[in-house]
Amino acid sequence: MNACMSVRRGEANSHQKKGWENLTDEIVRAVDRQSKKSGQRVVFLLWGKPATAKAQALIGSNSSVNRHVVICTSHPSPLGARKTNQPFLGSKCFSRCNQALTEMGCGAIDWNVDD
Repeated sequence: MNACMSVRRGEANSHQKKGWENLTDEIVRAVDRQSKKSGQRVVFLLWGKPATAKAQALIGSNSSVNRHVVICTSHPSPLGARKTNQPFLGSKCFSRCNQALTEMGCGAIDWNVDD
């Protein structure tokens, strides 16, 4: 999940502070509330510093206290895919997500994209 869900081509963060942040915050809160009601755990894939920081503030990041699975990496764009100590490339975030889903008793996701 991104903190902002759109951007002008070639202009990173160009749609920051346009309302996306409020919407994505509320989505995370709603998913968290619903999971508490249903007793279901959630796997969050957080890409990039803004999304990671915001979601961690909303749901927490310590897995011993947090019943959700939170997988954080750098942003998958060419500008960020290898940055940080948790790069997107090589993170195996999709297989880690499927492993967590399987452990929760849910089906794995087919992440393949057909051309």
